[in-house]
Amino acid sequence: MRSSLPLVLLAAGLAGLACSDPNAIPPATLTNVIDTVVVGALIGTPVQVPSGYSIPDRRPVRTDQSAAFDFVYNVDAAGSPVFLGQAVLHLTATGALEPGFLATQQTFDEIATAPSNGYVTEDTIHVAVGDRFILRSRAVCTSLGVPEYGKLEVLEIDAVARTLKFQVLVNNNCGYRDLQPGIPQH
Repeated sequence: MRSSLPLVLLAAGLAGLACSDPNAIPPATLTNVIDTVVVGALIGTPVQVPSGYSIPDRRPVRTDQSAAFDFVYNVDAAGSPVFLGQAVLHLTATGALEPGFLATQQTFDEIATAPSNGYVTEDTIHVAVGDRFILRSRAVCTSLGVPEYGKLEVLEIDAVARTLKFQVLVNNNCGYRDLQPGIPQH
């Protein structure tokens, strides 16, 4: 009687290949954390005060030093606080994935997962204390061609100093949309 062990091993190997997903993303390794950030208005604050925010870098950005930001804070002509995405500022390339905002009524803690679509990219976003948004970055995960996601809550607006304070959580794991503190699973 011939041994069937080689056939069993071959069948197991082929089954493993058939079941593996070539599009699977690697396990998440970066921890989602909540940060508190202050930005100044694009117009009417000293140049050394950052007005932009980079979702992938999880930090405020001085717009005179870099265009590597997803949105800026400003005060419009009527005195209203606003967020302006790259498309509003005409900074995105044609056909590029644009950063965007998705307003939500959920509390900051309730926002658990970012949707893939539905983000406002080409409009001025008027903001007030307590407003909450789900965020989508510009495409930064070059191997996958996808954005990173986050959530933001406006905590304070200082009309005199022309600053805005917000809390933000960004998921820097490419391909993941979980928006809770810790290592994401999805």
